[in-house]
Amino acid sequence: MHNKFVVDGLREKGAVFVEELDECPTDRPVIFSAHGVPKSVPAAASERRMIYVDATCPLVSKVHIEAERHHENGLQMVMIGHAGHPETIGTMGQLPEGEVLLVETVEDVGTLTPRDPEQLAFITQTTLSVDDTKDIVAALRARFPAIVGPHKEDICYATTNRQEAVKVIAPKVDALLVIGSPNSSNSRRLVEVARARGCSYAQLVGNATEIDWRALDGITTVGVTAGASAPEILVDEVVEAFRDRFDVAVETVETARESVEFKVPRVLREDA
Repeated sequence: MHNKFVVDGLREKGAVFVEELDECPTDRPVIFSAHGVPKSVPAAASERRMIYVDATCPLVSKVHIEAERHHENGLQMVMIGHAGHPETIGTMGQLPEGEVLLVETVEDVGTLTPRDPEQLAFITQTTLSVDDTKDIVAALRARFPAIVGPHKEDICYATTNRQEAVKVIAPKVDALLVIGSPNSSNSRRLVEVARARGCSYAQLVGNATEIDWRALDGITTVGVTAGASAPEILVDEVVEAFRDRFDVAVETVETARESVEFKVPRVLREDA
């Protein structure tokens, strides 16, 4: 993940963050981020005899497996995602160059030039806006009726659940604060969803110190949510910051319950 609070905490504990594998010494373990990495990265780590932990989110790994399966069946992939995002780079890097075509908007669908329009499949980045993605998928199916989609939606359940909660909250509040880092795709999508659902003031804040109190002058109801990688402590701090300034009544809006658990990476289970 790349939540600033979490990353800074890891850095204080001694973690060193790098962009490329060749920045790593071979006598220290290296961890691949939750966003995933191109297939060439673990291959290079193995060649250098490095100890590595693949911490790719299992939901991202699911997309990787889908892409490989379709590729083996002779299909060219279309990925719905954001150019330059670490997850998009990692997913596109699972297949040979040219085998994954990237689209970011409905307009991009109209300019696609696949190898064979009858031999296509699509996958998505896991942190996208559910509504925007539906429009792009509809455009793909309209232009390429034979295109194959995932058996189960690729967008992360945590991303989907938060967007659904914001859709419920946004029409009821004067302002909505999304706690998350500027480089968090799913956090930025929550701001967009809130604005699309009629909340005129929806802003992304990293923590309580970034709240613009002047912009909230005169409001009576504030919605608070957080990106998937923002820890609970940041939410608690924002609520306490409001308590310090106002007489606060808290109402929890629950639209889904999450009970998913992920296993620790295999290399750590084996060591344990």
